[in-house]
Amino acid sequence: MESMGKKKPRPRRSFTSEFKAEIVELCQRGDRSVGQIAKDFDLTETAVRDWVKQAEVDAGERDGLTSSEREELAALRRENRRLREDVDILKRATAFFAEETR
Repeated sequence: MESMGKKKPRPRRSFTSEFKAEIVELCQRGDRSVGQIAKDFDLTETAVRDWVKQAEVDAGERDGLTSSEREELAALRRENRRLREDVDILKRATAFFAEETR
């Protein structure tokens, strides 16, 4: 009885950019609804709508960060996090050696 209505979470899947482009093209043709395309390819509507939205941003039809800008932002955030960790390590090392010399 407890399991009624509870769905197992879907395992996270990844798709190639070519596959996403094909799905976006199907959506933009207008032959079928986004919901129908998502159902036909066993995708979530949210994912398909996000892919269509990102394709519109990349094409300059909508405001937002392009895919390349998103990739660059993610890389800069990773680098920033790594540099902050390096600075933190250096601060602790400086404090440690300052105590040792006293």
